Amino acid sequence: MAQTTRIVLASRPHGEPTQEDFRTETVNLPDPGPGEALLDTLYLSLDPYMRGRMSDAPSYAAPVPIGGTVVGATVSRVVHSADDSLAAGDLVLGYGGWQTRSVERVRYLRRLDPKGSIPVSTALGVLGMPGFTAYAGLLTIGQPKPDETVVVAAATGPVGSAVGQIARIKGARAVGIAGGPQKVAYLQELGFDAALDHRAPDFVEQLAAATPDGIDVYFENVGGAVWDAVLPRLNTYARVPLCGLVAGYNATSLPEGPDRSGALMGTILRKSLTVRGFIQTEFAPTQTDAFVRDMSAWVASGEVTYREDIVDGLDHAVEAFRGMLRGDNFGKVVIRVSD
Repeated sequence: MAQTTRIVLASRPHGEPTQEDFRTETVNLPDPGPGEALLDTLYLSLDPYMRGRMSDAPSYAAPVPIGGTVVGATVSRVVHSADDSLAAGDLVLGYGGWQTRSVERVRYLRRLDPKGSIPVSTALGVLGMPGFTAYAGLLTIGQPKPDETVVVAAATGPVGSAVGQIARIKGARAVGIAGGPQKVAYLQELGFDAALDHRAPDFVEQLAAATPDGIDVYFENVGGAVWDAVLPRLNTYARVPLCGLVAGYNATSLPEGPDRSGALMGTILRKSLTVRGFIQTEFAPTQTDAFVRDMSAWVASGEVTYREDIVDGLDHAVEAFRGMLRGDNFGKVVIRVSD
């Protein structure tokens, strides 16, 4: 009988997750039944949405139960398959979560090509869910036009960096916002038309200077002070694809100060703004094939480049996750579980 070492949710975090909110245990796995496969986890994706799954507040997906394996996308190698469509040694994209082995339904796995020039770990980043989030959200909701200005926060992350580069491909100006000089320099390397440090004391003035004609598309995945600075710069008919609000994921109360929801709604009304929240899965049935085709070509040609922040060892997953929520990471956070 196969065993897995897994990280489970021991308690629901209050504010920033702590080591005590998780527990590591080794348990037996059932033998794969018909239509299932036993998988060895090679890479585990860490993503901000996981913080929401640790809460039992109403959401678009069920929370991780106490004692349940923390969820997450994985690149895995097939150990044994009870389905003829997969063989031992095949590499697949699945959803095994924070563990060294898993038993999964074959119908939900996607076979990966280990012989390509692009590392298979990119199936968790630029060629996976984060890349698809950028592609579908920007092109379907943002709809950037040539010479328009597209602004994105967390721009060195897997979603933000893809948003900016796709905007450039479509002929728009790309303004990236990140935290710290090193990340700003990286955005300049990527070809962003302007790169801003949200930690700079004159960030608001820098944003105004970088967007002299206003902002036509703001890809929102952060919220907080960055959103406060962006809102007055939005043009009439601006579009705001909203896929995340990571600045508030560890919040335990509402922000201090007056209720500004009335002013926000007034701005949306006066400027005829489109603010559209989305979960990338809604676009998957109709846009996955186009995404794989386009993004694979852009990565192969160098029009889209990417950066991975790879951490070795499942035992470092909790600290890497906590750091990601603080913005300590530089690129797509991937845990290398095994070789």
